[in-house]
Amino acid sequence: MAEDIADALVRARREQSTLDAEQYAPQLQTAADAYAVQRRVAQALGYGGDSRFWKSGGPSREVPLTHAALPPAGVRTSPADVRDLHFNLRLIEAEVAFRLGADLQPEAMCVSIEVVDSRWQQGPQGAPALHKLADLQSHGALALGQWVPYAPRDWSRQKCQVFIGDAAPREFTGTHLLGEPEWLLPAFKRHANPQPGTIVTTGTWCGVLPAQAGDRVRVVFEGIGESVVQL
Repeated sequence: MAEDIADALVRARREQSTLDAEQYAPQLQTAADAYAVQRRVAQALGYGGDSRFWKSGGPSREVPLTHAALPPAGVRTSPADVRDLHFNLRLIEAEVAFRLGADLQPEAMCVSIEVVDSRWQQGPQGAPALHKLADLQSHGALALGQWVPYAPRDWSRQKCQVFIGDAAPREFTGTHLLGEPEWLLPAFKRHANPQPGTIVTTGTWCGVLPAQAGDRVRVVFEGIGESVVQL
């Protein structure tokens, strides 16, 4: 049942432990099951379904998109410091976030860094898709850069650089999996029924890059800005 998985996920967060996804496989059969777990986890963590912070995305336009309301305590303003938070993993996604205006269209955008984490022993790359969805889509923390007015762009030419610790920077151009991050907004709005001021981060441009405790991560999107997080 959703209650059992949600309670186990909340306990794993509080005890800073992980769960074996295989033990809970029979209890997650549909996306509706996973979203029911999300809602119960959100209630237990004290933000219910009213978070103004969300993540949305998917690997392509050919598969259903997924969405998760994010715990506000893990959303920070760049330059962000998340050393007070516990992570089982520290994986980095470079993203663009939108803030929705009164008409629920993007009014502003910023560079965002998502720290991907998992409460499953199998991790975000090994756990089944429904388990990841139930676990807030493998969310750990979010760092939001400075907001700038939204304007349509040629995303196929958008350049992104990712700096992790002392490693050489990684560079990406036009690598958003949906082609245009705005493409997901209709599906997101149908799912979340958001209010003006809602912030949604829209999927990775760099895949998932490994990082370590102590790393300083900086992401730069040409023409938009940057975000920084200290792990």
